[in-house]
Amino acid sequence: MLYEKNFELQKRLSTAKFREALEKKLVDEDIISLLEKINSMENYFTTSSCSGRIVVMEIPDFGDKLNAKWLGKWHREVSIEEVKRAIAKHNDGMLWFMLHSPILHVGAKTLEDAVNLLNLAIQCGFKNSNIKSISHKKLLVEIYSTERIDIPIGKDGEIWVDDEYLEKIVEIANRQLRRAKEKLRKLENELEKLQS
Repeated sequence: MLYEKNFELQKRLSTAKFREALEKKLVDEDIISLLEKINSMENYFTTSSCSGRIVVMEIPDFGDKLNAKWLGKWHREVSIEEVKRAIAKHNDGMLWFMLHSPILHVGAKTLEDAVNLLNLAIQCGFKNSNIKSISHKKLLVEIYSTERIDIPIGKDGEIWVDDEYLEKIVEIANRQLRRAKEKLRKLENELEKLQS
């Protein structure tokens, strides 16, 4: 397969990009050890990742993520005060409160390697994982979970929710994020199974 021939070059390039991102502090700290572990494995390399995040975002028009503004973004549990400070920056368009699951894209050397990683990820709770791409260039596994919240909470400077509701959704988002981060730790601990 052509993607097997391209694997070593892709791995070298991706590993160099990862090292550069580390130096620039562009990698979520709580996922670094997992990414290093994957990149140290002979048949895998990471291409992109996010350890999961809670977000307050202003989107000018429904679906226009290209012109969206981050008002608050945290790759950790968040306080109600932090969320309120982010909401206070809202002026125009739709205001959203969101929780995004962790996501990793991992190159694999062979289809068997990809399937093995996919099965392990699903066993660790990443139920929305899949083989994202099979092409002559690369074989890519997407590791993705089910934790997700997308709630519109205002528009054009008007806030639609009260403090009590906001506290509830922040609490739920923190609990979901904690759960997702536990899955990351489980995946990191289980990776040895791919080498045996």
